Amino acid sequence: MSDKNSGFPDWHGTTIVSVRKGNTVVVAGDGQVSLGPTVIKHGAKKVRRLAGGSVIAGFAGATADAFTLFERLETKLEQYPDQLMRACVELAKDWRTDRYLRKLEAMLIVVDARDSLVLTGTGDVLSPDEGVVAIGSGGNYALSAALALLDTDKNAEDIARKAMEIAEKICVYTNDQVTLESIETK
Repeated sequence: MSDKNSGFPDWHGTTIVSVRKGNTVVVAGDGQVSLGPTVIKHGAKKVRRLAGGSVIAGFAGATADAFTLFERLETKLEQYPDQLMRACVELAKDWRTDRYLRKLEAMLIVVDARDSLVLTGTGDVLSPDEGVVAIGSGGNYALSAALALLDTDKNAEDIARKAMEIAEKICVYTNDQVTLESIETK
């Protein structure tokens, strides 16, 4: 995540997965923070509630950058209450056009009772087709596992936990210290 020419090792990894099934949407993330080949922290909280608890966001990437994006998203959610899509589009516009924000190295998964979205620094606001989305170094492993489990009798939380367990076994930048938040979708 850092400048390749700086000689400073990259901050690597995480896994964040969101599963929407039945009347529930969940976001789960691991707690590992790594600097190069060294684990710096095991229990970081990369998933949090925003907008009075009606929105859940999880991040992958540089921590300080993600907190900046959380703050900006909170402001947009205050400006556009109960309009997650609009708030995320406005944040993505700012992220793409603001010189300071363009340098931020993070991605977000953001969900509410209606929408599941991925926000990127390139201005993308993406909504998954299947109700499952994942980001981070172990994201593809978690995504594959969750999609495979979607048609089973498992609920959203069980699917997310199993997907995180599988990602943790494959991705060296993902651990088993999972934070999970959920919202009932009615």
